[in-house]
Amino acid sequence: MEQDAMEQDAVARDAMEQDAVERDAMEQDGPLVRDVFPDLTADLVRLLEAEGELWLAVCAYDLRLLEECDCRNDFCQSFLTHRHPPGTPYGPGHRMVALDPGNGFLNLDVVDGRIVYVELVDRPPLRRASPQPSGGAEAEHPGL
Repeated sequence: MEQDAMEQDAVARDAMEQDAVERDAMEQDGPLVRDVFPDLTADLVRLLEAEGELWLAVCAYDLRLLEECDCRNDFCQSFLTHRHPPGTPYGPGHRMVALDPGNGFLNLDVVDGRIVYVELVDRPPLRRASPQPSGGAEAEHPGL
């Protein structure tokens, strides 16, 4: 009977996290991180999967870049993925997930199953994706 209760709790928690993600997706704006920093997204997914954070690995693929850190430290490349009032604690649903990228620090602030902040410190500079061609015949057939 304890096993049933634990499974029901896990299902309820997953449903709550999915609802939060869907609700937030409608409220958020900003480019997808995977479109701006595809290498970072691949790293996040890989590192989260290695840590057994499969749900967060799925969420990492759909992160939005709302605001880059304005601390102006050249070693910081952190960014906000969900709106949050500055200087206020995240509250009871918060946890920090520390990942080991091999160099520097890569930490995620997670609230109720959502990645709300990506902290990147002392890491190699992020490479932005090159702009995609706008389409049309020239894009498909260069030299026309």
